[in-house]
Amino acid sequence: MTDTLIPNGCKTNGPVENGYFKKGCNPFAQTGRSKLQNKRALLNQQIIKQMRMRAGAENLLKATSNNKVREQVVLELSYVNSDLQLLMEQLEGLNSSVEVYQNVQETASIPLIPLGLKETKDVDFSVHIKDFILEHYSEDGSNFQDQIDDLMDLRQACRTPSRNPSGVDLLANYFSQLSFLETRFFSPTRQLGIFFTWYDSFTGMPVCQQNISLEKASMLFNMAALYSQIGTRADRQTQAGLEDAIAAFQKSAGVLHFLKETFTHTPSYDMSPAMLSMLIRLMLAQAQECMFELITLPGIRNEFFSLLKMAQEAAKVGETYSQVHQSMIQTPIKNNVPFFWTTMSHLKTNHYNSLGHYFVSTALLDHQLTPSDDEDKQEKALSQLYDAMPEGRSPLDILKNKDDRRRIGKAHLQRSVMGHEEAIRTHSCCRHLQKLDILSDILQASLKRSLTKFDQNDKEDEFTDYMLAPDIISKTEKKAEMEIPAAIKAEGLREGDYIVAVGDTECKWLGVSDVMKLLKDVDEEGVNIRVVSMMDSSNQPMPTKSATYCGGLPKTYSMICLAHDEDDKNPKSRKVAKKPSFLSWGLKNKKSSSMLSLPTADYNGLWNRPTYPNSYNESALY
Repeated sequence: MTDTLIPNGCKTNGPVENGYFKKGCNPFAQTGRSKLQNKRALLNQQIIKQMRMRAGAENLLKATSNNKVREQVVLELSYVNSDLQLLMEQLEGLNSSVEVYQNVQETASIPLIPLGLKETKDVDFSVHIKDFILEHYSEDGSNFQDQIDDLMDLRQACRTPSRNPSGVDLLANYFSQLSFLETRFFSPTRQLGIFFTWYDSFTGMPVCQQNISLEKASMLFNMAALYSQIGTRADRQTQAGLEDAIAAFQKSAGVLHFLKETFTHTPSYDMSPAMLSMLIRLMLAQAQECMFELITLPGIRNEFFSLLKMAQEAAKVGETYSQVHQSMIQTPIKNNVPFFWTTMSHLKTNHYNSLGHYFVSTALLDHQLTPSDDEDKQEKALSQLYDAMPEGRSPLDILKNKDDRRRIGKAHLQRSVMGHEEAIRTHSCCRHLQKLDILSDILQASLKRSLTKFDQNDKEDEFTDYMLAPDIISKTEKKAEMEIPAAIKAEGLREGDYIVAVGDTECKWLGVSDVMKLLKDVDEEGVNIRVVSMMDSSNQPMPTKSATYCGGLPKTYSMICLAHDEDDKNPKSRKVAKKPSFLSWGLKNKKSSSMLSLPTADYNGLWNRPTYPNSYNESALY
């Protein structure tokens, strides 16, 4: 929630001095991100209060037959629904406040969209776990009070993770502990009595259930959200920053995919398959956008082949955002996604497609075919740019005919102008987008550049040509792919695994007593072991379903945890070490031509107005 660490808090490696786990950030630190998250928590409490009032009024309306009472209840219901609508709009505003999450440097690029962290209520594990230890393990649960307190502290710290890899490690540590807790204390045939409450990230609706799957799924969602915030915060004016952003968005998409494939029947709509699929597309689109910026960071050679290549790269970004936009406007996603997100995806679709048309027009208008050029290579490059050549002309005819090059180049400029005008119109339709001055300035500079080039190539004696330039085939050298972080993959021994090596000792043919002796001799640093996991899991019982309260909405059922570990097919290395308590089982310590570029803005301060160089100079910023 904040980036300010409490004293003696999070360390880079290893456990903290007075416990096994790293600490979270100071929840009272007044940073921009913490203020937004605190507002989210307050809105969630107000929403659940209004939900309870509405449920009570609806029950009274069903129970009474007094007309006067019914009229008063109906009036009260209208007030409650109005208040709920206002609270929803405020929550949407928080999800649209992206400027707080951006990296602020001397220059700035088009803002990216982060995910907000899900909020939760405090949970007390003490009584229920101690009772279970006494009943099931026949031991005094009070002997494990320190370990239970460590677990509760870890969960509390996870509510305020730092926006960096240490924060991700914190969430991953708690997620791994939940897996160990589930096998030891959460029986499929008996409820432990611990209720987990989480709030929907988009609607604020509360979801409460006893199944620990809700806790695990919500932790994965927050891990993906934190990755998205790390990617948004990266400095995209440097190669290292762009590479960090790409990695973060790909990992965010990977975690969301893992959540979608592993947990089904999610009671919270923000973790429904449809919503998760849309979020995965959004994260991959933003990764693709950063890849495009990485390619253009050194500048774009004002040369025929380089321009066509960048046109197809820009078209690829536009295509990915078009897919995101199409998924956002489908029912029921469009009723829950912030309008800001929908308009931003539509805006970027038009912006990057327009960039592609501008690059093609520059290649055709500024670079004529000369005897020294590779005619065959240019013909092949142009033929791969379209599904169908303009007006049925052959690529070679277009390259050799100066008038055809000019007509088609101007047609691409027209599409570039129209696309940027549509992006500017979209920008004006959303009040949250209007707050992003940098975005408006980049769009205006892009439009001005296309208009200037069109005027430079327009002749007074020409007839108006209504030729429509064809679409550009999208193509990229490197496609954004989902990346599942190693931190959330299954680790540790499970029942049915076959141990084949302990350290450097092969033990395929050793007896049980010999293997146990090797394991007992392990020191505190642990040892690497290799195991083979059986693929057949048909005999494993499925978790039982439990009734779920979902903020006055119709009752659903708990999520079912499905096995998802493709690495189980092959032998793998795991580390085991002696640990003092059940809470730490399985816990591991984390050891010649002119150059063109994209429109950008130079900043001298925090989100000040940018200044642009001469946009129609051959060596100017594009």
